[in-house]
Amino acid sequence: MKAKDLRAKGAKDLGEELLKLRREQFNLRVARASGQAAKPDQFLKVRRNIARVKTVLGQLKAAETKASGGKG
Repeated sequence: MKAKDLRAKGAKDLGEELLKLRREQFNLRVARASGQAAKPDQFLKVRRNIARVKTVLGQLKAAETKASGGKG
């Protein structure tokens, strides 16, 4: 997942993507706790993807605030 691809999506789509990634992160934690974690590198990938989505969402909010005159 690249930030460039995320910027092409709307805020609603990014919210859904964030929810999906949070679920995946939870499932990975549960699998690790039960001793079934197969791919340890997935934890880092999911965490970074969550950060990317949150960054792009923040940029969208900042641009929206700037466009509306700084209030809102």
